[in-house]
Amino acid sequence: MSYRIGSGVDFHQLAEGREFRIGGVTIPHHKGALGHSDADVLLHAICDAMLGALSLGDIGFHFPNTDPEYKNIDSKILLKKTIDLIRHNGYSIVNIDSTVCLESPRIRPYVAQMQKNIAEVAGINEKEVSVKATTTEKMGFAGREEGLMAYATVLLKKV
Repeated sequence: MSYRIGSGVDFHQLAEGREFRIGGVTIPHHKGALGHSDADVLLHAICDAMLGALSLGDIGFHFPNTDPEYKNIDSKILLKKTIDLIRHNGYSIVNIDSTVCLESPRIRPYVAQMQKNIAEVAGINEKEVSVKATTTEKMGFAGREEGLMAYATVLLKKV
């Protein structure tokens, strides 16, 4: 099979006093995501999408939250390790499409930097990385600003 598609999703609670990072960008906000790593929900969803495309398990299997090595780790490192695994299995990234679901803050001013960060780590052109955002119209945990989520789809090609 020469092409593989994967989808990923990640969720994190929001809490006061935490740094707010999405797509490798720190965004000023009064809340940040809780997690063992830096809790970058977007990069985690992208990792899961790539791992799923090749039936390699999930991010928790490869980078368990019980391992002190990953405590507060920059999720760009997790993304790089995932991409290395994808390449080791003979695949390259064709494109990444992603959506972040949150009520606030608005991330549009930071999307270009997120795309650049992801593209640099992945070794692909920024035009192959899509980052979108939506609110949940004040519904659910994201609408109440208790948490946020991200979805990602990736297309991989056999090298």
